[in-house]
Amino acid sequence: MHTRVCITLAAACLAALASLSACGGNGTTTDDEPTGTPDTTTSAPAEKPVPTTESASLPDMIGKGLQFAQDQAQEAGFYDLTSHDALGRGREQFDDRNWKVCFQTPDPGQHPTNAKVDFATVKLEETCPATDQGTETKTAGATMPDFKGKSVKVAREALPSNASIVVNDASGEGRVIVIESNWKVCSQEPAAGTRLEGQPVTLNAVKFEESC
Repeated sequence: MHTRVCITLAAACLAALASLSACGGNGTTTDDEPTGTPDTTTSAPAEKPVPTTESASLPDMIGKGLQFAQDQAQEAGFYDLTSHDALGRGREQFDDRNWKVCFQTPDPGQHPTNAKVDFATVKLEETCPATDQGTETKTAGATMPDFKGKSVKVAREALPSNASIVVNDASGEGRVIVIESNWKVCSQEPAAGTRLEGQPVTLNAVKFEESC
């Protein structure tokens, strides 16, 4: 009887194994496993557009009023505008209608609209100089510059910020110098070319319409 039971169990086990093999019962493959070749391609990044700078024709502003010149430049598409004193006195153009254009940078013609436009100007009653004097004086280095004929304002701005400066009325009248751009240097101490080593600076000046 025990022999018959063992035979029966053995037959049942063989039938179960056969059933597992028919269903892929080795446990190594399932319906969830991916089939086919994976996609390894990637899309190329989009190219950024190259920025373009517009250009326009800058009119000839020489001889025109500063306010008119600025308006005309903006109408042409130029908005980065500045101006300076063509006589080199360092005066500010507070009322643009009282100034006229002597020189302009860049010259009239086709330019990028983001170009900086600089007008060299004088007051309406003044005569334009032969050349732009507005950028002649440079910041003082190791030696004293020659300030004779320059405005007191320009001289002060050229000297170091920690310099001790005394300004006197060269006429001997003892006038108080308030608007330094209206006064020109007649003499100076130390003399031009002297090595600057922190010594005080004295400027003797008169008004521009006066003689030294």
